[in-house]
This record gives sequence, structure tokens and C-alpha cells, in this order.
Amino acid sequence: MNTSSQAQRILVTGGAGFIGSALVRYLIQSTEAHVLNVDALTYAANLNSLADVASSPCYTFKQVNITETSALNALFQDFQPTSVMHLAAESHVDRSIDGPAVFLDTNILGTFSLLEASRAYYEGLSREEQSGFRFLHVSTDEVYGTLGKDALFTEETPYAPNSPYSASKASSDFLVRAWHHTYGLPVLMTNCSNNYGPYHFPEKLIPLIIINALQGKDLPVYGDGSNVRDWLYVEDHVKGLYTVLQTGIVGEKYNIGGHNEKTNLDVVHTLCDTLDQQRPKADGTSFRSQIRFVTDRPGHDFRYAIDASKIQRELGWVPEESFESGMAKTVDWYLTRQDWWQLILDSTYNTQRLGITT
Repeated sequence: MNTSSQAQRILVTGGAGFIGSALVRYLIQSTEAHVLNVDALTYAANLNSLADVASSPCYTFKQVNITETSALNALFQDFQPTSVMHLAAESHVDRSIDGPAVFLDTNILGTFSLLEASRAYYEGLSREEQSGFRFLHVSTDEVYGTLGKDALFTEETPYAPNSPYSASKASSDFLVRAWHHTYGLPVLMTNCSNNYGPYHFPEKLIPLIIINALQGKDLPVYGDGSNVRDWLYVEDHVKGLYTVLQTGIVGEKYNIGGHNEKTNLDVVHTLCDTLDQQRPKADGTSFRSQIRFVTDRPGHDFRYAIDASKIQRELGWVPEESFESGMAKTVDWYLTRQDWWQLILDSTYNTQRLGITT
């Protein structure tokens, strides 16, 4: 158990991504931890998401791919972390359908490299230092596969990944488990539901719908929009991750969910209604008029829903934001931060449809 945030030195992988940058901002602004952000700066990474903390003396950034074992070893020796929080991953299901190789490279081989670098470093620590060291692996509920209408994913749910993305994350989960049981690396694992909030790359559903709506474009909804997800506000998620790092039991996994099951169509309707209130169209029509149903994703899982009672019962974490309050904050952020997302549209992403090959 890590009891002193003042002494913490946390190595965060993927800290320029959506969840990673939220975590880094939280650690710098709300704890006394020193943070080393290790990120390869692939297409979805954005250092602009860290502008508020970039000048902090407690923050350091290194552009390194987690598959680069020798570079990782050097970072460990230089930074001397007390914890690792591993978020670096390729994460977009549609992209994994079009090009699975990079998902296997980053999510599986990258996790292997990071585990080996962590193990080598851990084995060189004193017994006292080893007692406080933690390796937190951040995963997804998608590893569990798909649900019917009533069940919930628990920490004991068997894995049944159905996309190249979820299969690669399941593989990384098993590697982390094995490095704990075989080598004694003190690991923790979390599996979260769908995140949303500020600084979300525009390929994901919620930012894509907001930006397309503001630009007068179609709002694509896969299939009939009946697929269900549990939605978790990203700032709630990172608080949950820090809670697990601080008080979680070594070798345990914790599901982190938002208690907000919604169909995709419900999400889009909520976004449209919120935009109607906050940025009404000049012609008086609703943004719902821009909704278009499109060909479904191949192998689209019907429903994800997390039972997050373990982390609440054992660690005391609960989400602070309701779906309505989190969505209102998210829409407001995208309305006021066009400077952030417009740079992405101008340089790296044009909101094109991916993942329609079979």
C-alpha cells in the first residue's frame, strides 16, 4: 500500500491519450506525486491536452514507445518509479478491424516489454522499496465479450473477446496476471466501461457526434442504435484508478463502471437535446434531424454493463457524475474548446468511417 503521495514517483504510459492525460492532470493537480509521462505520440495522443500541467516541476515527458525495451530500462533507472500506471494502448475497435497488427504490437508486445522492464527494476529494489511498488494495468470491459439484456460483468466473468482490439487487451491482461503469479510482480488490474469527457479524440462516439452536429454533418448511428454501453465520466475513472493504486490488494482486479447504461441512440439523443439547449440551431430545428442510421460494425457486441460493487465495497470508490451532469460538462467543454479539436481535424483526422471491412 502506498501511503505517502509526497514520496510517490509514478510512471504513466500513454499519458498523452484521452484517459492518460486526464490521469496525469489529476495526479499533478490533486496529489504531490511526481509523474513521468511515457508516450509514443501516435495519432490519438495530444500534448495539448496536458498544457495545464506541462510546466509543473512534478511533471516530465518522454517520447518512447513501450515496445522499446532498452529505452524503458533506461527510464526506470533514471526516474526510479514507486509505481507504474499502464494505460498505453491502441483502443479503437473500428481501427482494429481495418488494421489489427498494430494492436497486437502495442497492446500485447508493448505490455510484455513494460512488464519485463518493470520486473528487472523491481528485482533490483530493496525489500522495503519492493513492499511499496505497484504495477497497475488499465484494461477494458470489452474483454468480457457481450451480454444479454440482464446480466452484469463482474471480476469473475470469463473472458470472451470478440474484436481484434478486445482480444489484444485480453492477452495483455493475461500477461499481467502471469507476471504476478510467476515472477511475483505486485500487480493490480482494472477493467473499465466506456469513458467520455473532455479531450476525447474525435473518432469515438460522443465527441464525433458533438463535432459533426456543430458542423452540420450527419450523425451516424450504427445499426438501429440499440447496442448498450455503460458510460463513465473520465475524471471519475482516473480518481478510481488512483484509489486502486493507493489501497487496492495486490493481485486483485477491480471493475470500474459509471452505473449509466444507455443505448447508443439514447446517447445521441441526449447529445442532440443538450446541444439544442446550449447551442440552438439558427433555423430552430433539432440536431436530431441530422441523425442517420448506418451499416453496423462487424461483430458489434450488443451490450456491456459493469458491476462495480467490489471497488465500492472494498475501496470506497463511487462515480461522482451522473450521466446527465457528465454529458452537460462534456458538451460545454467541446463548445468552448473548439481550438483543441479543430487542430485535430485540420491535421490528423477527418471523421471518416472506419471498420466496415469484413
